[in-house]
Amino acid sequence: MKKAILPLSVFLIFQFSMAFAQENMLCQGAYWTEDEAAIFMKQTASTWTTKTDWEQRASIIRNGIIQGMKLEQMPPRTAPFNTIIHSTREMDGYIVENIAIESFPGFFITGNLYRPLNLAPFQKSPAILSVHGHGPDLRFGESMQKRSAAFARMGAVVFAYDMIGYGDSKQVDHKIPIALTIQTYNSQRVIDYLISRPDVDPDRIGVTGESGGGTQTILITALDSRITVSAPVVMVSAYFFGGCTCESGMPIHKSATHQTNNVEIAALAAPRPLLLVSDGGDWTKNNPRIEFPYVQKVYSAYQAESRTDNVHLAGERHDYGKNKRVAVYNFFGHYLGLNAGRIPYQDGFDESFVTLLSSDELRVFNEKNPIPAHALKGDEAVLGFLGLN
Repeated sequence: MKKAILPLSVFLIFQFSMAFAQENMLCQGAYWTEDEAAIFMKQTASTWTTKTDWEQRASIIRNGIIQGMKLEQMPPRTAPFNTIIHSTREMDGYIVENIAIESFPGFFITGNLYRPLNLAPFQKSPAILSVHGHGPDLRFGESMQKRSAAFARMGAVVFAYDMIGYGDSKQVDHKIPIALTIQTYNSQRVIDYLISRPDVDPDRIGVTGESGGGTQTILITALDSRITVSAPVVMVSAYFFGGCTCESGMPIHKSATHQTNNVEIAALAAPRPLLLVSDGGDWTKNNPRIEFPYVQKVYSAYQAESRTDNVHLAGERHDYGKNKRVAVYNFFGHYLGLNAGRIPYQDGFDESFVTLLSSDELRVFNEKNPIPAHALKGDEAVLGFLGLN
């Protein structure tokens, strides 16, 4: 029997229709007004009452994320890490080294590993995924270095890694159409790597990041139960869905049968501890009135209201500044069993023990340590390997 062949014109119309249908499901940037978002939160809260009700809705939201970003089409997470580690340095109470692991064949996750200094033999530490927001060199920035070093001095193994297209991760452009998929898959692979280490306690895994890193924080927490505590910073909003391809460039918030937003995605953390850090200078300004009460309702369904909190800094703007870092130090210290007493304290936490390194010192790939020869190069090569577009 001959296979039917569509005329080229029909095929092109079909492809255009599929693309339009997907684009029509995208919720990007300030998708709603603040008032529209507040109405959505009230109406949605009225549709469920019990833990069972919420878990039914949570299952729909979680499946919508997985299907929307085509995560199930990514390769099985079984490839060897082929870990590259170099430039190990002993600092004041912590160790920092440059690291790359292979996410899938030919594609590398690049970053820095911060570890406690002078661990007891066979001691297992909590681990933290430290995720940056949008900007070409934010892994090398002051905020990332200070919080990663502080967590390590408190007793955690911290993987501070590049979002694709930034830092050392230049195999694809940051706005590749499947950026959301690759970054989420990479975060899962970072967890895979961390729990494979003999010095990591697999039952104490945290994640935190600001802005676009906050989006990745809520997504990986929603999808991976190995995350035990999370702190999205300056990101969770009822009306703002993220303005970048890596946050909202695929239909993860809306389908033919459901509509959600980042507040509900953040609430998928329940009943695991969740800290929302917000401020008065960006789209998180309404957290105490709009977003956090909904999250509290979800946690109340689990009788776990004490496990979620909102630190709102009304006089601050969009960053991961010291006051925001301190809030997360205290929250993670409590829920991951870290020792905040190891950070000098005088009229507040003193981060002056952190030695800020240059981007050249923190880079994984350089003339002495080139990217492996089999690395995939360019969007087309990566898309072709994965078979996604």
